[in-house]
Amino acid sequence: MTREERYRGALAYWQEANPNPMTELEYKNAFEILVAVILSAQCTDKRVNMVTPALFEAYPTAEAMSAATEEDILHYVKSVSYPNSKARHLVQMSRMLVDEFGGQVPDTMEELTRLPGVGRKTANVILGVVFNKAAIPVDTHVFRVANRMGLASGKTPLEVEKTLTRHIPLELRFKAHHWILLHGRYICKALKPQCLDCGVRQWCKNYKK
Repeated sequence: MTREERYRGALAYWQEANPNPMTELEYKNAFEILVAVILSAQCTDKRVNMVTPALFEAYPTAEAMSAATEEDILHYVKSVSYPNSKARHLVQMSRMLVDEFGGQVPDTMEELTRLPGVGRKTANVILGVVFNKAAIPVDTHVFRVANRMGLASGKTPLEVEKTLTRHIPLELRFKAHHWILLHGRYICKALKPQCLDCGVRQWCKNYKK
């Protein structure tokens, strides 16, 4: 089976099964999703969704959060992974938004990755969710599933991102990110993939072995 055949089969299945995939993070605007994605690094969306309502009530805008201290933010995010560094990043990120971007979330990779706590994956999420750009964020789920299925072979997230970008049509790229992520989260798990429950196993290189 060629790689192109794997893509055609898997993408067609996911398109029919879940035509409008969405992030499981809860948010109301661009600032909130940026904060939520920063908090979600190496942490579950479920945990992030538990802490953000109170955080956003206290600090609903970049301006409000920029006036907070790291200790203020830590009070709200202490149950997520790496709370100290994330609290620091949120304060610094909010201050840069206010000082350099008028409190608005920027819409380019170059500007987003200047923000503290924002790497390429986080920036791609914002570009896709907020600005409807054809971005493919590669987190641990996307990286694992793409390599396992034979959709991409890469030693780094950027290598996988580039391969996925070459093979996935422009209009499906951000949807495909969600499809692959959710597949990795609920079916193609790291330690125990649920192959018998997998709708795309016929196109999976690892399953064929």
